[in-house]
Amino acid sequence: MEQQISSWKEKYAEVKSTLMQMGKVESAATAFNTNVDAVLKIKGRRLAELAKELGMSWEELTTIGESKLNSGKDVIKGAFRCFANGIAEEWLTEDIDVYNWMANNLGYDRLQMGGQAGIVANALAVCGVRRVLAHCNSLPKRQADQFLPRSNLVSFDEKGEMKQASEINRQDDIPLIHWIIEFDKGDVVELDGHKVSCPKANRFIATYDPMNLRLVMDNNFLEYLNKNPAEVTVLSGYHALTAGNNGVELVEGSIPVIKRWQDSGTLVHLEVASTQDKDVRRAVVEKVASLADSIGLNERETIDVLEVIGEEKQAQICEENCSATNLFEAVLRIKQKVGCRRLQLHMFGLYLTIQDKGFKITPEQNLKGMCLAAVVAASKAGSGNINEEAYLMWAYGLTACDLGLQELGRVADYIGDEQIRFTGIGEYAGYDVIAVPTILVEKPVTLVGMGDTISSVSLVGALKAV
Repeated sequence: MEQQISSWKEKYAEVKSTLMQMGKVESAATAFNTNVDAVLKIKGRRLAELAKELGMSWEELTTIGESKLNSGKDVIKGAFRCFANGIAEEWLTEDIDVYNWMANNLGYDRLQMGGQAGIVANALAVCGVRRVLAHCNSLPKRQADQFLPRSNLVSFDEKGEMKQASEINRQDDIPLIHWIIEFDKGDVVELDGHKVSCPKANRFIATYDPMNLRLVMDNNFLEYLNKNPAEVTVLSGYHALTAGNNGVELVEGSIPVIKRWQDSGTLVHLEVASTQDKDVRRAVVEKVASLADSIGLNERETIDVLEVIGEEKQAQICEENCSATNLFEAVLRIKQKVGCRRLQLHMFGLYLTIQDKGFKITPEQNLKGMCLAAVVAASKAGSGNINEEAYLMWAYGLTACDLGLQELGRVADYIGDEQIRFTGIGEYAGYDVIAVPTILVEKPVTLVGMGDTISSVSLVGALKAV
């Protein structure tokens, strides 16, 4: 174990150099979903007050029809359902009246960047990519304020002119807000003589996001990239689509856009977010993941993909035990069936990449990018943000976690390659395999957007690594 620890300490010592190389990446684009997260800690007492203000009885509060926001009452029903059961759910609305009710009655404790495209844009910009172009189908001041105030982070104003994203104010755009309503274990709601205690701290998300729910694309963004191809585009935003809302057709409609990017030499990475609608999920896997140069996923998303490619048995195995070896077998099957050229899994304690021989990013470059991502992710978890360069290396000098080293050892045994324990690079079934034990922070300040940060920094950090 000491030799293994020493080996990984040496690899992690190189991440500052890898970070500096990110400044050689000329351009990156992020698409499609950018929004505002309005985070609110709500007390049981306040939930009861809002229910009373709306004239809701206990029976009405506890009677759930469809999990959709058609009125202010539905917002309270959804929040109470999650509060009473200690669960997390997201309900959606496209009704401006419901949006106005939430804006006037909920408020927020803080605003933060939401959506994979927005989160990744901020991360890549602070890591030094020379120009990061963020897709925004809505960019009023409230959204612009969530972008880091950096000259290398740009989008388009209402006239179609490229400007620093944080300084744009498309005044006619309505903010796309996801209210993240958090509650504490042990808090109590009392109404009409009934009393319910919250069994587990969790959250309810009430989302007004009609543009992203319909995968609306900004023409200025598309036209610019047609003429000025990015080196890499990080793609997401399909997960909120539903078959009942033409989601499958919207997925298919994005394919010509992706093909144009690839034809111009852009490396396209798909971040596979957890997609509830199975028809949409299947379309994303069959149409987009198979086309993308690279895909990124976590444990849950791995299981989701297995369920729509005829690998339900392996999905059940991973559901019961998310070990590194079970997940390695899972992503190997996804790689073989979906056909993407590079696949990266970020799981608790370990990152795994499987890619085709001869892929444009070498195994050695992947290893360096993944180590950099592990430090940046741990820095974000430990410090609470990576909004400035000074925070990026907060976790520099911390060692790879024991759990990750142990899981890497199990992967080594599974693929029959002892050296991968120390080198992080091996081969299996004709593919390159890269595995990195990560850095874990004991008491993370935040975990929001962690997977998006890991995948994007791993890939883009590897592009120019030497």
